[in-house]
Amino acid sequence: MTGNHNESEKQPMPATLDETPTAVASAAREPFRRHLPDERKAIIHHFSVGGHEGYLMVGLYADGQPGEVFIRMAKAGSTIAGLMDSFGIAVSLALQCGVPLAVLCGKFSHTLFEPSGWSTNPQIGYAKSLMDYIFRWLSLKFLPPTSPPPTGTEAMAPAPAHLETDAPGEEQTDAPACKDCGAIMTRNGSCYHCANCGSTSGCS
Repeated sequence: MTGNHNESEKQPMPATLDETPTAVASAAREPFRRHLPDERKAIIHHFSVGGHEGYLMVGLYADGQPGEVFIRMAKAGSTIAGLMDSFGIAVSLALQCGVPLAVLCGKFSHTLFEPSGWSTNPQIGYAKSLMDYIFRWLSLKFLPPTSPPPTGTEAMAPAPAHLETDAPGEEQTDAPACKDCGAIMTRNGSCYHCANCGSTSGCS
């Protein structure tokens, strides 16, 4: 009796019913990575945000869509350079695994942290962070515009004259952007005041 009992204990336990479906589901969730060809076209873009310079290299698929992003900061070996280099690898893997560029641009555009400042790109102007600049540039370069350009009489219409208002705190459509935070300023007498950070355009 004792011997038979020991033999029964050595026999493997039967597999549970949910092991096979779980394994199949795990295999089905594995992402498909679309590699770029060995020879590919690329765009190299120089940028400067608040005095921090760098280069953005975007590798392209045959259809002209980005498949990899390399971010090289001018100060090699710095913490910012290491973080941006690693972040570029993460973005490249996301693109190659099917994450739409529009989703990434929508997630990282207008993120606010240092370093920030004015850029040398007139289409972007003030960048709230390096991430903000990079993904706004990618959006301008590879995504369709959010609104179609004016055509016909709209394109020929003159620009509106300066709009003045006595209402305190009301935003002006012709007001400049704040040099410190990039928010649209409001008129304060003959000067402008930023409601976001409190700075002025030169007068109190």
